Amino acid sequence: MANNCFNTLIKWQNKISIIICLLVTTSFSASAQWYETQGHARTDTNNLEVARTKAMENALKKALLVAGADVSSVQRVVNGLLTQDKIDIRATGSVNAVEIVNETHSDNLISVTIRADIFPQEKQCFAVNFKKSVLLTKSKVKHRQQANIGQIYAIDKAVINRLSKQLSKQSNYTSNINAVNNTTEFSRLNNNLDHDKITELARTLGYSTNSQYVIFSEINDISFEEQRTNSWKIWQQGVYPRNFALDIYLYNGISGELHWHQQYQDTKPWTFSKRKAVDVNGTAFWQSEYGAMIDKLLNQVVSDIDETIMCEPSRGKILRVDGNQIIFNLGRNNGVKVGDEFTLLRLKHFTDNTGSLYTGYTVSPHKVKVTQLTRETAVAASADNSLFNNIQIEDLVVRY
Repeated sequence: MANNCFNTLIKWQNKISIIICLLVTTSFSASAQWYETQGHARTDTNNLEVARTKAMENALKKALLVAGADVSSVQRVVNGLLTQDKIDIRATGSVNAVEIVNETHSDNLISVTIRADIFPQEKQCFAVNFKKSVLLTKSKVKHRQQANIGQIYAIDKAVINRLSKQLSKQSNYTSNINAVNNTTEFSRLNNNLDHDKITELARTLGYSTNSQYVIFSEINDISFEEQRTNSWKIWQQGVYPRNFALDIYLYNGISGELHWHQQYQDTKPWTFSKRKAVDVNGTAFWQSEYGAMIDKLLNQVVSDIDETIMCEPSRGKILRVDGNQIIFNLGRNNGVKVGDEFTLLRLKHFTDNTGSLYTGYTVSPHKVKVTQLTRETAVAASADNSLFNNIQIEDLVVRY
């Protein structure tokens, strides 16, 4: 394996020139390709330099993921850009140059756009151009008595509504459906460790809403710090630290399998009177320190969801088969374009010796090309006009 060093000149606002040495694991006979990505970070909870660093890290990570690189060293890369350290990054290809294209500030948010010159890889993230449909379900406050102070019993619905809005505004890779009015059995099943029934629930919800992913969540802690020590004197000062802990579960809506799970938690002062009923849907709550802290966590949730699914295969369900044509449930809203090619998968469910249900796929030799589009569906035909003898309704199309 040959190691090569590229001198990458980064022009920053203070005109500092920085040299970066990159560890490269592929040849350079192919032409490089530019990837332009944008990263975001909040400035209301970070100083400007910290926020700028986080935004650059987010943008560079997106560019490397799209190009198929290992992003484990991204934070070191960004730190190197800002401190002039010499750093290495392991990738399946190489980054030849990075430049800062633009930086904007708006509503306590910094946005940094970078352009990275990356040599093409054998395996690239072709699915990045497609938005995945995500179903948001109503959250569950696990310890309801903790909501007594402030009477914030509706925080389960309010938090997911807020997450839905942030996904709609900030996510580059999801097309979300909000179902917070409907309570599911997830929390009870999760508490009982009934994973088979959770799998069935995720598949049922994914099927009924045409969603590739289903998000469940639990609010595990909204207690006050001082409750554990029985010290209430802090109330006299008008400040009382309150916890917030949220678990997010991302399930595959087709197979029902758990795809990703993460907990988010923080503590901020509760600046409202302990006897006051607080409207968790109101501006005063979300502009308070506690509400702003939750917003920050939800921002991270959006970023993590994007990073988790951006390069995952885009899967759609076949709704109709007619000769050499099919209709499936991905359309303009998902980023599909006329001329896009998809592979066909035959869906198979099987049960193992313990009775657990699993989902499998058989790859069809057929590929289809999109010929017509609506906002939510696409019509595609086989490239060689062959008939789809073994393809049925509810089988899948996939773009890797």
